[in-house]
Amino acid sequence: MAAVNSGDNKTNQKTIKKAVNCLLKWKKTQITDQKTSNPDDFIYLLLTLKKIPHKDFTKSPKAIHIPHSLHTSPESCRSCLIIDDRPKPNSQKLTFEFTDKKIKSLGMPISKVLKFSKLKSDFRSFDSKVELFNTHDVFLADRRIVGVLPEVLGKVFYKKKKKIPVPVELRRDGDWKEEIEKGFRCSLLWLSNGTCSAVKVGKFDGMNVDEIVDNVVAAISNVVEVVPKKWGGVKSFHLKFFDSLALPVYEVPEKEVVMET
Repeated sequence: MAAVNSGDNKTNQKTIKKAVNCLLKWKKTQITDQKTSNPDDFIYLLLTLKKIPHKDFTKSPKAIHIPHSLHTSPESCRSCLIIDDRPKPNSQKLTFEFTDKKIKSLGMPISKVLKFSKLKSDFRSFDSKVELFNTHDVFLADRRIVGVLPEVLGKVFYKKKKKIPVPVELRRDGDWKEEIEKGFRCSLLWLSNGTCSAVKVGKFDGMNVDEIVDNVVAAISNVVEVVPKKWGGVKSFHLKFFDSLALPVYEVPEKEVVMET
């Protein structure tokens, strides 16, 4: 059980490190003994809220910034940037040509630039969406279209929430380099319609214990900032692999639960 410290940080880093070590040891044993064929090697931070969040909190994903990318490197992963080319009142919509030129001039490791209009017209079928999903590791999307992407991309992307596009700010005069770099170094929290949600914070392959612990600590702080009532709305945090037990790293003191009820 994590100790509750004074100040904003209510988690105990030693408890987090112990949980991470236990999970990595368990995963290594599973792979060695060939007890699992599950390809999902992400470590998830599970959030349990005291109450079901209002629907306003569940409409779109929240970008949770972490210090260490979950990808080996942006250069080594296949990335797709979805831009908002819808007509704007001031005619300053993003074009493929403008975006492609800017991406190349900044030396950003984007594999594919995809216009929103082309996404809607060329990826209507289920098979085409599956192909798009399978041919890219990471999806980034203009923040202005994030709210309508679930309807366009469908359950292929959103049912298991494996590759939900990360929102980035893509204004013509904005700092694209910083936004895209932050996009590669973030995970997504999509609050569910219940009290439990999850966000990726680590990976078995390619990350060491300290990097994962750093991510967990940062993720907890950033998650608390975007949930209802912040720490006052949090009941617990756990860590787990998709197919492992969930290990507690923070649970609200019983006296607070009593006061809440």
